[in-house]
Amino acid sequence: MTALTLSTAGAATLRADALVVGVAKGVKGPVLAPGSEAVDKAFDGKLAAVLATLGATGAEGEVTKLPAASGLKAPVVVAVGLGPVPDKEDAYDAEALRRAAGTAARALSGSKKAGFALPAGSVEDAAAVAEGALLGSYAFTAYQGGENKLAPKDAKSKDSGPKQPLAEVALLGGKPRDKAYKAAVERALALVEEINRARDLINTPPNDLYPESFAAVATAAGKEHGVKVQVLDEKALVKGGYGGLLGVGQGSTNGPRLVKLAYTHPKAERTLALVGKGITYDSGGISLKPAGHNETMKCDMSGAAAVFAAVITAARLGLKVNVTGWLALAENMPSGNATRPGDVLRMYSGKTVEVLNTDAEGRLVLADALTRASEEKPDAIVDVATLTGAMVLALGNRTFGIMANDDAFRTSVHEIAEEVGEASWPMPLPADLRKGMDSPTADMANMGERMGGGLVAGLFLKEFVGEGIAWAHLDIAGPAYHEGAPYGYTPKGGTGSAVRTLVRLAERTADGDLG
Repeated sequence: MTALTLSTAGAATLRADALVVGVAKGVKGPVLAPGSEAVDKAFDGKLAAVLATLGATGAEGEVTKLPAASGLKAPVVVAVGLGPVPDKEDAYDAEALRRAAGTAARALSGSKKAGFALPAGSVEDAAAVAEGALLGSYAFTAYQGGENKLAPKDAKSKDSGPKQPLAEVALLGGKPRDKAYKAAVERALALVEEINRARDLINTPPNDLYPESFAAVATAAGKEHGVKVQVLDEKALVKGGYGGLLGVGQGSTNGPRLVKLAYTHPKAERTLALVGKGITYDSGGISLKPAGHNETMKCDMSGAAAVFAAVITAARLGLKVNVTGWLALAENMPSGNATRPGDVLRMYSGKTVEVLNTDAEGRLVLADALTRASEEKPDAIVDVATLTGAMVLALGNRTFGIMANDDAFRTSVHEIAEEVGEASWPMPLPADLRKGMDSPTADMANMGERMGGGLVAGLFLKEFVGEGIAWAHLDIAGPAYHEGAPYGYTPKGGTGSAVRTLVRLAERTADGDLG
């Protein structure tokens, strides 16, 4: 992963491949952001004018590269757009800084070192720049650049493999000897390393990532960071009566798993339970997905990846809160052993569910995990899942929906998500939609009314949450996997959606502010 340093050097004296400065969009042209003073001085105070001549406006996502002036040690200056000039000169939005830093980092892939002279006058600004630069530097290259066995052994290939991400980010303008700045940078590094690990898991092909191998990754990470890991295999799931997990996973040769990760702190006063949907590949089962909808279904374990990353991050940060993660892992495949539409499953809770559609499988594995998590009486439960296409239709590809059994808790989670830069929106759980899941055969069905399908799924999950426990459901079906061109710090492929929200929620819980 890209290295991060809080540099003591000034922008003019830093030896690097490039210097990154921020440019905002002003009424009369580009306006240099704080942090660019030394670079502007090297251009005799004319950097904004030069950028305007080159067509720069300061719009968000805009990148302008130009040769450095003679007074700078770095050979290239990269001006990145921050969007509109803020009302207050130094009050740049943290998310604008993250996106700008991420855009610059992507533009500098293949470089060894870059100095980021973006606004970093406060600890919050420095943290935002650090997060954005590290997130933007991400690249998934594990399956690229293999040896061409047909090429002559003495031939030198023109293609040396995929371009590597920016190797080192030097953060300028902060206070390297200040404990608060150091802590902020260390937090950003730990957080982004785990987000990028989640991204790697999401991007890994399903022939290599299946329930057993995912559980192995979790076990190894647990040993490394002092997190206790328990894995329930098929035999244990049968013995425990986990009908939801078993029903979804029985059509695959790769059996299901329920993985528990438990981070505990000796001074913790509260416990937060996180539950993640981990369908490592979703064909739809017997209710097979139509052509064109299968190709990205390796991402259907993004919720479990987010929960895994959040628990490990909490451990790395030493948060004074107990955080338990539940990864509900299964592969949803059609076969002679697969669950059929019309089958009835007896869930871990004891309730029976008629399966009307085997492609509504995420709620079945989550139901078992929610019941199991509730048995430990946590102060709150949050589940994360790429659950419904209906939520994508409602909120688009960049915003996740939040449902809850407690309005205050839902509001708190929404505020936290917005604070850390993850677009979200509170959604209701209308009681009238519950009747659509009534079944003449079982206690309930796994499908209800088609309209409001995302809310129906939330109502289904609510049935499996323990009495008196605050619960929120994050449907990240839109932002979990990005199929378009990269933007800001968001890559193509897995994004690590919801990790920042979960980690900040854990921090708030540690501080006694659960919401």
